[in-house]
Amino acid sequence: MSDTLVHSRRRLLSVAAGTLAAASFGIAAPAAAEPKPAPAKAGVGAAFGPLDHIVAGPLNVAYVDAGPKAGPVVILLHGWPYDIHAFAEVVPILVGSGYRIVVPYLRGYGDTRFLSSDTIRNGQQAALAVDIIDLMDALKIERAHLAGFDWGARTADIIAALWPQRCLSLVSVSGYLIGSQAANETPLPPKAELQWWYQYYFATERGRAGYDKYRAEFARLIWQLASPHWAFDDATFARSAAAFDNPDHVAISIHNYRWRLGLAEGEAKYDDLERKLSAFPAVTVPTITLEGDANGAPHPPPASYAKKFTGKYAHRLITGGIGHNLPQEAPQAFATAIIDVAGGG
Repeated sequence: MSDTLVHSRRRLLSVAAGTLAAASFGIAAPAAAEPKPAPAKAGVGAAFGPLDHIVAGPLNVAYVDAGPKAGPVVILLHGWPYDIHAFAEVVPILVGSGYRIVVPYLRGYGDTRFLSSDTIRNGQQAALAVDIIDLMDALKIERAHLAGFDWGARTADIIAALWPQRCLSLVSVSGYLIGSQAANETPLPPKAELQWWYQYYFATERGRAGYDKYRAEFARLIWQLASPHWAFDDATFARSAAAFDNPDHVAISIHNYRWRLGLAEGEAKYDDLERKLSAFPAVTVPTITLEGDANGAPHPPPASYAKKFTGKYAHRLITGGIGHNLPQEAPQAFATAIIDVAGGG
């Protein structure tokens, strides 16, 4: 089957999945969009044009700012090891629906930089969430719709749980991803532990050095394992891999996984937030969670987290061989979820 036919089939299947759940928000499901060509696969930022930059907290954040400035704001958050181009096809769909879209490079990615060489290169979950609150403050965005996957989904979950006054609605791939060091002390069955092989690799100095030396090769392997049916080409990967050349990328990535296992300390200024997160607070804002039917990355079953979303809630399984990077693999389904939950909230 050609790539074009596969792409078209995935779009139709994704929209069909959205139709089944749209009723949960009292919203008519959109008609299937006509297949369109994939975006040009050029250099960094080519899918979006020039990036904007703003000082926010300890960072100079590089970000995409697209759509009408007066429109309702949607903030899209990428994961590891991915970048803003995971949303390259999502952004024009949302802009076409009248939304203002902000897509930042997280700390340690792309052109986002620390303002000071003395700042701790901290990858703990609370730090990443505070970064987005700082960005919203810098951009004078009081409230926004949040959506993300992987690290981005966890960050969006945290903001929705701890700062619901800043979050209008939530779309979270793989559901409720808030964690704690205490919870991570409990061993998993061997088969489940095997899925986290890179976490244990990163716990060693050999792993840190190996990721530093082979960061692109490592990311490509993760993409393949996490999305076994996603036939991305070399240009698509190269466009995102450039984001891993950030001078702090390795330090942030390694700290994130070592912190989860209690092998690296966080910063005391985040202790109160982490205490709140360790209680696994409920998310009260309108939420749609998504899961791809071929997600090869570790992810919880939807039934295990459904009760953590106590506001208006729906879950959607996106079919058609969709893996971990759901926004890039099924952009229409991801955008539809945002439009539906934003309209229903």
